[in-house]
Amino acid sequence: MILARLAALAGAASVALVPAADLAPFSGVPAGGPLPAGWRELRVPGARPAELALVADQSKTVLRVRSRGAAGAAMHETRVDPRERPLLTWRWKVDRVVAAADMTARAGDDFAARVYVFFDVPEEKLPLGTRITMKLARLIHGEALPAAALCYVWDNRHPAGTSAWNAYTDRVRMIVVESGAARAGQWVTARRDLEADFRAAFGAQWQGPVPAISGIAAGGDTDQTGEAATAWFGDFRLEPR
Repeated sequence: MILARLAALAGAASVALVPAADLAPFSGVPAGGPLPAGWRELRVPGARPAELALVADQSKTVLRVRSRGAAGAAMHETRVDPRERPLLTWRWKVDRVVAAADMTARAGDDFAARVYVFFDVPEEKLPLGTRITMKLARLIHGEALPAAALCYVWDNRHPAGTSAWNAYTDRVRMIVVESGAARAGQWVTARRDLEADFRAAFGAQWQGPVPAISGIAAGGDTDQTGEAATAWFGDFRLEPR
């Protein structure tokens, strides 16, 4: 189950990409309409889909993701050299945290808000054991595990700055950016150095230049705990240092 879920959210970045230097802003389209060009919905096999909608908030159009025992995200495929534009900035907001979540356990792998960043790591550059695991996942589920992904989360208990491997796979590095309900209901601006975060997570396995950023996904995930949470996301930007 988890292999298929990760393949849906992370392996989707391995499909034919639409090269794009910029991430289309939600604020550039009307509320109530379809996702802006470049963005598409990602559904998780075996899980109830989260509800995605463009809504008006403080006179700007933003992405709203409602997860009621559900999981899903909006994905933007791209092709960006992190040496040129390593800084990812965005705004996000949640109405609450997922009370029963626990990022250290498979049964608690839920977050009110997640932001995935996928990297185009060639499979042939991975360790043999990792390549075998990915091939087995493809045989069983018809999809590949992500070769490398960072997942920034709004957690319920671990302090901001906590970093750990996903409870299911060491191909996804979890990084807590916000934690707890103290700022629930408030817009919070996040800024991450993707090049530095990739090096911290995968540097021991990857000695060359940081691979191209192949996609960004923003969503929510409450299908493990069955709870309900809503997240909002403002525009995403990739910027030079």
